[in-house]
Amino acid sequence: MTDDAQGDTSDGRSLAGAPLAAETDARAGEESRLKAGCSQDWLPHKESWVESANDPASDFPIENLPFAMFERDGSARLGVGIGDQILDATAAFGIGCMKDVMAMRRPSRAELRSRIGALLAKQTAGAESLLTPMAGARLLLPCEIGDYSDFYASIHHATNAGKMFRPDNPLLPNYKWLPVGYHGRASSIVVSGMPVRRPLGQTVENPAGPPSFGLSRRMDYEVELGAFLGPGNVMGEAIPASEACDHLFGVCLLNDWSARDIQSWEYQPLGPFLAKSFATSISPWVVTMEALEPFRCAAEARPEGDPQPLPYLQTGGNDALGITLEVWLGTARSEPVRISRSNFARMYWTLPQMVAHHASNGCPLKPGDLIGSGTVSGPEKENRGCLLELTWRGTEPLQLPSGETRRFLEDGDEVILRGYCEAPGLRRIGFGECRGTVTAGRGSV
Repeated sequence: MTDDAQGDTSDGRSLAGAPLAAETDARAGEESRLKAGCSQDWLPHKESWVESANDPASDFPIENLPFAMFERDGSARLGVGIGDQILDATAAFGIGCMKDVMAMRRPSRAELRSRIGALLAKQTAGAESLLTPMAGARLLLPCEIGDYSDFYASIHHATNAGKMFRPDNPLLPNYKWLPVGYHGRASSIVVSGMPVRRPLGQTVENPAGPPSFGLSRRMDYEVELGAFLGPGNVMGEAIPASEACDHLFGVCLLNDWSARDIQSWEYQPLGPFLAKSFATSISPWVVTMEALEPFRCAAEARPEGDPQPLPYLQTGGNDALGITLEVWLGTARSEPVRISRSNFARMYWTLPQMVAHHASNGCPLKPGDLIGSGTVSGPEKENRGCLLELTWRGTEPLQLPSGETRRFLEDGDEVILRGYCEAPGLRRIGFGECRGTVTAGRGSV
């Protein structure tokens, strides 16, 4: 193992066996920011009659209540996660799909959340019949995703990537003025657990070309947060920054799979295309903005000399989110180990700013649209959210406990994203997992 490579075993320590000092300091600071930003009028239920939900280690206590679509009796149903069970919300409340909830205004969603919480706080006759064990349940995509846009909101990721390709000018002039984004491909978004085939594309040995066509040899993951939108705006009307939170339904884990060798050849001048569109994995569970309310905090102060956001991007509130995101990597020879950990609160641009910018030209946003945050990275090496950064474009191989090394992903590698929120005095809530395994690609079209 190199001195710099970081990872984790199941006890939350680094692969080298030592605590991550920089990360400990960062998390202590984050706890302080979260405590200052917590909503004081948020009064969660304390316990549920679903006993597994009362386990402090559960991702899905009664304070969370994330939504998912699942299959029951041969049909798709709206579910709510509680402990190790799924509550059939279609049977309990007559709601057929998640997009119906996404389209609700915030007061209506809050009322529904209150009704779900009341049902799960006090057992009533027959309520147990509404439960399905998560183990063995078939989870589906949250909804039919109409449009998908991906942002580039981490200045740490943008700076690192820029240094590799433009060492003298890592950040382009627009970066600190607007949330940079591009339109992604909704048709290749898949739910956690679906295998991801290595893609074909044009690559070059010499930056000037000529290219050859074949399998990508530099396949990568990107740990991101996905945000589902609703209720949205009509075409031609903007969404004011102060109202952008009302159009955020909830968030999920998102892996924006990337073929770096294809990307480096094709991305000029319009950005990535085939290097990204072959697959994006998301977790099935959508954690609502209401559940995340206690973990809202102030965005990091911008460094001296950085411009303040233009008025249309000024939200006037605590709209950063203290969400810890982890990446675990397993291989055909070894069990998964944690290779990075970052915090979403360190993003340069927040989700409400992304929404406000997206709609500022009158672009209509609709319930069920998905936005990706871009790779979530931080200031330390253990915070880097992709192998491009962790291995510095393959020049610093990642050492695994099995003795294997990785510059980029190999066939059989499994990437697992995990996320959770925790703060003093609050129940920990989690996001479940987003898993994907790289499978061998076809040698030709």
